[in-house]
Amino acid sequence: MANIFPPEFTELEPFADWAIHGETNRYEKRIASTMEELQTFYDVATNRIDEVMAYLEGYAVDDLPEEGQRLLWLYCALITVSFPIEAWRQPRVPDSGAAIINAIQEPAI
Repeated sequence: MANIFPPEFTELEPFADWAIHGETNRYEKRIASTMEELQTFYDVATNRIDEVMAYLEGYAVDDLPEEGQRLLWLYCALITVSFPIEAWRQPRVPDSGAAIINAIQEPAI
């Protein structure tokens, strides 16, 4: 079976479903996840953040191999789950009712 991520990051493979293109798609996954799922992903991903950043910084964004692109998306998802874990203790933004994020344009990476 082919790796989703570069071979040196095999322990991240169980979180391949977080390697999602698009901010809105990552937000929808966060909202659909339990706090336990978010916490597990957060714990494993933050443990390797220095090595992942070193790997990603070794490439120009346009030159990332496919596995590297998915790794970048995975760590974009880590940003998406960081506030629920570090501050809010819930997947949704507190006191926001039915608010959603509608990204008109994806951030340039």
